[in-house]
Amino acid sequence: MSPKSRGRPAGRGKPKTRRQAPARSLRLSDRLVRAARELLTYTDRLEVEQWASGWLGQAWLDAPLGERDPEGMFILEVVGRCSTHPSPHGLAAVTALRMVAAPSEHALLDGTIDILRESQPAPPWPEAESKPVRAMRAVDVYDSERVLFIEYGTHTLLAQILTTGGVVVELLGLLQVGAAEAWSDMREADEVPMPIEEVPVADALADLADALRRTDMVWPRHDDEDFVDLRALAWARCRAYLPEWPDVVPMSDAERDELVEAFVGRTVDSEAYRTLADLFLDYGDGYLNNRPFGWSPGAVGMFLTDWLPRKALLDAEDRAALPDALRGWVRFALERRGVADEWITPVVDAVDMWLPEFEAAIDDESSWGPAKQIAAELVARGVDLSDKDAVDDVIRQLNAESLARRVIDPPQ
Repeated sequence: MSPKSRGRPAGRGKPKTRRQAPARSLRLSDRLVRAARELLTYTDRLEVEQWASGWLGQAWLDAPLGERDPEGMFILEVVGRCSTHPSPHGLAAVTALRMVAAPSEHALLDGTIDILRESQPAPPWPEAESKPVRAMRAVDVYDSERVLFIEYGTHTLLAQILTTGGVVVELLGLLQVGAAEAWSDMREADEVPMPIEEVPVADALADLADALRRTDMVWPRHDDEDFVDLRALAWARCRAYLPEWPDVVPMSDAERDELVEAFVGRTVDSEAYRTLADLFLDYGDGYLNNRPFGWSPGAVGMFLTDWLPRKALLDAEDRAALPDALRGWVRFALERRGVADEWITPVVDAVDMWLPEFEAAIDDESSWGPAKQIAAELVARGVDLSDKDAVDDVIRQLNAESLARRVIDPPQ
């Protein structure tokens, strides 16, 4: 043992290795502030709006189900970070977010900007907002898809909106001025016609706002990269035009009866066809954009593979009649709308395309909705579904049985 080491505890005199603390993952707000240095090189307002919209879109996309205001919480974090450590790029970040943030965040952002400007230079961007000057809308012959072109001084905001099975903004984009004029030339001759026409700017922005509102209600959230990046920008452009929720008035019994009679009068006058026509009307009046006649190939697919298996209880006669009845119904509906025969044929053909998937789904009890499960149980017990008192008695019994099962065997 070396004289110098006598009496030392083991390990003394050796170089010490510092234990590494686990790396802390940066919050999205921290990453934004770091990235904001690049904003100081921007000179175009639209670039800045896109930058801020992308960060807000990521905050919206990352938020868990139930988070009511993910963008507001994100902005609050950014403001706190930039206020604690004032810097030119921090001021740029807050100013950029103000361009596309919801009005509920304006007071906080404006107050922060005023404070930071006392010690930091304002970012070098034009403050004037882009104003819409013209709008065009293209709608397909089935009224199942529409494309909006909203022109500003230097660019065009594009929105593709799908309406089969619910309204959703499928795509957002920024194009050059005059993009709408090239729309017809971009369409192939064999594509479904989508004629384009000029519409009032306010109508187009209201259409976009309503579609964005409905898209935001869908879970899981729509994660198309372009949509996420431009969602906040699009909301900033159209939020002031958001319409009230429309009053949806179901078809009257007289209207339904008239359509059913007209349909069976030109096809087959049978109980099965009448039952199926009622189902076609339930779906069309409740879910199609052009109520109740907005059938398209996609609508046929949704009806056969999703709505009908979840909602309807069909007997053997109904199932046997379904293919021919549905082919006849979509032709009947689209002829009433004045759709050309060459574009009715693809919708009729879609019935055969989706029938195998329907056959697999209709007997899969795991896909049945609660109403269909109860109806199936009532039928299995021999209950007349038109006898309200008998139906109510059995439902009370089913509820009591369900409660008893939960008491005896509570969920873990």
